[in-house]
Amino acid sequence: MKRGGVIWSWFWMILGILYFFLPLLATFIFSLKAVKDVYSFKAYVNVFNDPAFQLRFPASILWSVLTIIAAILIFVPTAYWVRLKVPKARPVVELITLLPFVVPAIVYVFGLVRTYSQPPLLIVNSPALLVAGYTILSMPYMYRAIDTGLRAIDVQTLTEAAQSLGAGWGTILFRVIFPNVRVSILSGAFLSFAIVMGEYTLAQYLAKPAFAPYIALLIQNKAYEPAAATIISFTLIWACMGIIQVIGGQEQSGQIAGGH
Repeated sequence: MKRGGVIWSWFWMILGILYFFLPLLATFIFSLKAVKDVYSFKAYVNVFNDPAFQLRFPASILWSVLTIIAAILIFVPTAYWVRLKVPKARPVVELITLLPFVVPAIVYVFGLVRTYSQPPLLIVNSPALLVAGYTILSMPYMYRAIDTGLRAIDVQTLTEAAQSLGAGWGTILFRVIFPNVRVSILSGAFLSFAIVMGEYTLAQYLAKPAFAPYIALLIQNKAYEPAAATIISFTLIWACMGIIQVIGGQEQSGQIAGGH
């Protein structure tokens, strides 16, 4: 019975790997066929040499970084304060964090345009509106990742110990809470990064350069370059995941060593 369970575990794991990787493998092989009867990286060269890619890809990375910074500065203090001072409000806050799943992106972006395209909030052409929109879209992932990290530590004891040593709220937040939820912040940051890199609607309708609209434009005009751009995007996201795993592993090793 035990051996059968192991066999089934391997079966489902292999099936999941094939389900995930076979489409990517097919996309990668297709991206190599830009030159007839030859496997080459011409499609990748075309993408990297495209001025539109050189503008929109770095722009999406910039939006991602700004979104992550904004999300950390907003959701870490919020999750910390809710857990420390108003734990009974957690169900309400968690419900609010789920709103981006309920409101369609197209409705959301048109609401932003209508609200912020007239005085006194005339910021529809500002990148700040795009970053703010992305921050809201990342809220379910970032907030819950941070909240999960806060559950793993004794927030009350850490706060009281820091206050007994004369630390203010800023010091407690940035020098006590942030380091203890670093892995959770990185996990939420990775998810936020993936969302911003793949989100199409906000960037398209707010008329800002971004990677997802660039891929959509490629699909309309090219054959092999969209596949190459997709593989580039996946590779970048996997690289970020690897960095998070390395940093998280180092932190866990440090905690184990410190415990001994």
